[in-house]
Amino acid sequence: MTVDLPALDQGDAGARRAAAARWSRFARPALGLALPVALALGWELVVHLGWSNGRLVPPPSKVFATIMELAKSGELTRHILATLWRVGAGFVLGVVAGTIMGAISGYWGLARRLLDPTVQALRAIPSIAWVPLFILWLGIFETSKIALIAVGVFFPVYLGVMGAILSVDRKVVEVGRVFRLSGFAMIRRILLPAVLPAYVVSLRVGLGLGWMFVVAAEFMGASEGLGYLLIDGQQLGKPAQILAAIVIFAILGKLTDWLIEVAAAPLLRWQDAFGARGGA
Repeated sequence: MTVDLPALDQGDAGARRAAAARWSRFARPALGLALPVALALGWELVVHLGWSNGRLVPPPSKVFATIMELAKSGELTRHILATLWRVGAGFVLGVVAGTIMGAISGYWGLARRLLDPTVQALRAIPSIAWVPLFILWLGIFETSKIALIAVGVFFPVYLGVMGAILSVDRKVVEVGRVFRLSGFAMIRRILLPAVLPAYVVSLRVGLGLGWMFVVAAEFMGASEGLGYLLIDGQQLGKPAQILAAIVIFAILGKLTDWLIEVAAAPLLRWQDAFGARGGA
């Protein structure tokens, strides 16, 4: 009876790689939590030892207690749903408009020369400057809030799409022309795969700006939403409520950004990039 030692070694190596992959799947998110958890525990310890009274910056235990109180009363769910609806609607509108105009400007030189200078000038306008104009045009209800968020999302998506199309390697396009690809086939088989990585990045940047713009939007006479919680906490002198709203903003922002990453991952498996190998 003989034993194939190389085969056994290969089986052990495969088992070790599978175990390492499972460990990495759980270790990477845990590593990302290390810094905020360490900071929270450190501040909790500082307040507990009496080195700070924690009045202006409450300890994490008090912030967590505030979140639980809001959750038990049902207020937290109402505010989160209102903010999620505004960000979601504004994000969709901003992505659609930014993708269409960015694609037109990137693909068509005349449109770029006509549209891009105006878009770049509008991009320099601070978000808060749009507030009185949107209130005058659209009122203080949901339409003006969603429009403001859509403006914030529009610009990074527009720039990402246009820049990605303009940066496509000319030699790749020439190969498509050699094979006599139609306009639609050129877009589907060459331009779209080349643009997709930068497009995903622009979506993530746009989503981040959407979360920032929703705060300005909810300053416009909102009676619910996480931005309203911030204003209410500031007016009533409740720093724990302010920090609770900030923490929830951070959690929701990270979760929605992660959803974009997960949704885009199957479309980007063809990439042989440095980050895809875990080198970063």
